Amino acid sequence: MLVHWIWLAHRPGLTDRMKLALLEHFQEPEELYFADSSAYDLVSGVTAEAKASLQDKDLAQAEHILEHCRRERIHLLTCRDAAYPARLKNIADPPVLLYYKGTLPDLDGNAVIGVVGTRKASAYGLTTAKRMGYQIGRCGGIVVSGMAYGIDGMAMAGCLTAGQPTVGVLGCGVDIVYPLSNRALFRDTESYGCILSEFAPGTQPAKWTFPKRNRIIAGLSCGVLVVEAPEKSGALITAHQALDQGRDVFVVPGNIDVPTFEGSNNLLREGAIPVRSGWDVLSEYAALYPDKIHREDDPARQTAYPEEVETCAQQEKISAKVAQKVKKPAKKAPKEEKSFQETIDKPENAPYSDVNTVLPKLSAEETAIVAALKDGQRLVDDVIAETAMSTGRVLALLTMLELKGIVQRHPGKRISLK
Repeated sequence: MLVHWIWLAHRPGLTDRMKLALLEHFQEPEELYFADSSAYDLVSGVTAEAKASLQDKDLAQAEHILEHCRRERIHLLTCRDAAYPARLKNIADPPVLLYYKGTLPDLDGNAVIGVVGTRKASAYGLTTAKRMGYQIGRCGGIVVSGMAYGIDGMAMAGCLTAGQPTVGVLGCGVDIVYPLSNRALFRDTESYGCILSEFAPGTQPAKWTFPKRNRIIAGLSCGVLVVEAPEKSGALITAHQALDQGRDVFVVPGNIDVPTFEGSNNLLREGAIPVRSGWDVLSEYAALYPDKIHREDDPARQTAYPEEVETCAQQEKISAKVAQKVKKPAKKAPKEEKSFQETIDKPENAPYSDVNTVLPKLSAEETAIVAALKDGQRLVDDVIAETAMSTGRVLALLTMLELKGIVQRHPGKRISLK
């Protein structure tokens, strides 16, 4: 029963390897639960602390977690389930239980690339991460990352923009939005991929949870790409865990005079594979997934928007440490997402068929944007390239057109006419 899996997964004093050894001996967590203390002596490597923890047969906490998962539509995946990723199962210390929200992609049937880097990223690093994520997605790969602001979040956003699912691995419960600045990314990832964690719902992020999370990122991946990382960085922990697991490690070369590239450049000295594009990464796996991976030669017009760079800079100023008390997201919509109808007196949005009646009232620049959207949904970056206007100008015009009820936004930085 799932309640016994939850009981075992969260036994204090047991390492992941101990849990696996116990499962191998007892076969099922129910048998382990009902076994007496003498039976635990038959399993080597189980400490006295672990045996004492296994004597606690109280299922109240496990039942509470299971009920919470049912209420919040959180899925559970045990290491015995067929959908449990084989790559992850084959590492030395896989989690016996995973929680996830959204739809779990076929991670074993696709080239999965872990993309990691610093939270304190440069504008170049952010743009590169977004482009690499986009290119990996366009070439048929899936990006897995840690959903942190900075390199992680930008790479995931780029992959989503390419129309591919992405996987976010958390160092907290899947019902905790951390950092809060990435709430939109959480929504898009849950809608077009999945968010997963080995930590029970409600678990707050802490310093010790992130290294454990990093081994899962590496374990799910064929290879790990480091975009920008200083000498002391969690991204380097992920890279070294990937090496320990027999994965490839790729690095985007960075400016030798910039401290935030010192760690990633050192990986190149240690033998990591230098890359310049998403295809450079995925070409390593083209023979393994010939029906999934394809070369994409179109230029990736991806860039880190000014507000994305500013958000990253603000997050760096807020705190360089892990928040110890992170609140769960409120059930109601955040204030900044409040509907325009509540603050602006405007008429009902014009339907798509009425756009032609509005065109004479638009400026030349607004008309150019509308013309670029006449064939359906487009990436914002493609509209920027087609209209030859600056990024800031296009974003400002899109906001005005949205207020006028002419365009609408979609997940993954896509827009269309209403």
